[in-house]
Amino acid sequence: MARMLATWGRRLALILVLPVLLVVFGIGYFAVKVATYEQLDDAARMQSKQEYLAQIQAAADTQSLADAPDIVVILFDDLGYGDVGFTGNAMIKTPHIDGLAAQGVVLDNYYAPSPVCSPSRASMLTGRLAPRNGLTAVPFPSGHLVDRINRFFDNPVRLPREEILVADVLQARGFHTAMVGKWHMGDHDQSIPTEFGFDKFFGTYHSNDMTLFQLHEGAAGQGETLAVAAPVDQTQLNETYSAQAERFIADAPKDKPIFLYFAHNFPHVPLYASAQEQGRSDAGLYGDVVQGLDDGVGRIVAALKKRGRFDNTLIVITSDNGPWWEGRAAGQDQAARGRKGVTFEGGMHVPFIAHWPAQLKPRVSSAMAMGTDLLPTVLHELDIAPPNDRLLDGRSLSQALRGGDSPHEVLYYYGAGTLMAVRDERYKYRDKKAVIYATDPVAIPIWQAHGPWLFDLQQDPSEAYDLSTRHTDIAARLKAAMDARNAEMADNPRGWK
Repeated sequence: MARMLATWGRRLALILVLPVLLVVFGIGYFAVKVATYEQLDDAARMQSKQEYLAQIQAAADTQSLADAPDIVVILFDDLGYGDVGFTGNAMIKTPHIDGLAAQGVVLDNYYAPSPVCSPSRASMLTGRLAPRNGLTAVPFPSGHLVDRINRFFDNPVRLPREEILVADVLQARGFHTAMVGKWHMGDHDQSIPTEFGFDKFFGTYHSNDMTLFQLHEGAAGQGETLAVAAPVDQTQLNETYSAQAERFIADAPKDKPIFLYFAHNFPHVPLYASAQEQGRSDAGLYGDVVQGLDDGVGRIVAALKKRGRFDNTLIVITSDNGPWWEGRAAGQDQAARGRKGVTFEGGMHVPFIAHWPAQLKPRVSSAMAMGTDLLPTVLHELDIAPPNDRLLDGRSLSQALRGGDSPHEVLYYYGAGTLMAVRDERYKYRDKKAVIYATDPVAIPIWQAHGPWLFDLQQDPSEAYDLSTRHTDIAARLKAAMDARNAEMADNPRGWK
């Protein structure tokens, strides 16, 4: 009897101890993997990047910058297609943005490269979609639980340093470059703005809902330091950013062109407005915030005019993706399916303005375009050859902005690293993919696979009706384009030549 009790005692102890040992082992394994995680840069591509930029700089030494335009890119965070006056919003007043739209080129078939911010920003600045540029996930602050989870699963936690940004090219060409606002492509291992072609930086590495939300500043060759510690008074964020942009424009040398990348944190949540901005719109706090953003655009325009080169300044205004919890994803009297985070139109169809009086006549164009087109367009306008060691997904919009056709036969809709849909001038094909479904009281939604679907965006911009069985030839053609793209990516995901 005693022997039996002892045997059962050992078994019970083992039953009790084993789960504890497994938990301890699991925690240890997690900790070791996170601690030893390292996102490596491609040394060979880093070398070719430096050689490419050196070639641009060498050519710049013999070329005049007298005719080169100033370039200002204003990127808002989660601003919806219908959140501005020039797309029909009557509840939010955006006179400064609308004025640029009236005197510039509006592209009404322009898309963010991703339905979420970090892949979208990386794609816009590199001309390469998320799987190409290597940033398919949203980086969290170093040490954050989500950052640790990303490291455990070997997800990217920063933009690879071998990527070439618009700022890299323009800095090498001789432009005076600066960034104000939200970076959100890494906060460590030199994946920070002043290591990617920006002479000056003032802003944040992350979204304004992340902890710790704080502001940094720096200059090329001098590193970046903490400028405003958490908690930042976000009611003053719009004023702070606008003042920094004004200061950069005012202090910039007169004998060289400038590049300003102004990437605001708003109207991403949480929303804040100063006392002077509150209560001005008919669209609540969200509308107040957007009207404050429009005020900032007015201040930047005034500073550019004071600089004396306004007619030869290219101003681009757009958004990193569709609206999130508030905001209008479509124009007046229209509807759009989806919002931020999904590859339906509401998540990626965003407003776009290009204003450049010396070069562009006012017009509204239906030419298809995507954020990846920024870098190729800048290269084309400045007569700079693209890098020869990598593929660019973007195409130059130079002709489209002057009344020509889109340079794209199709556009690709990526959700993170997965190709979800493809569209041509009229039709959009969505492969059989999961679609989220939830009821209001349910905290955990479900995903059900549906499709394939074919939408006629000309007659059905809200993507309400599947026509794949009626237009089988069109569906087959677009599916073939999707299959070809997937095969290309499987063979050469980073697009190296």
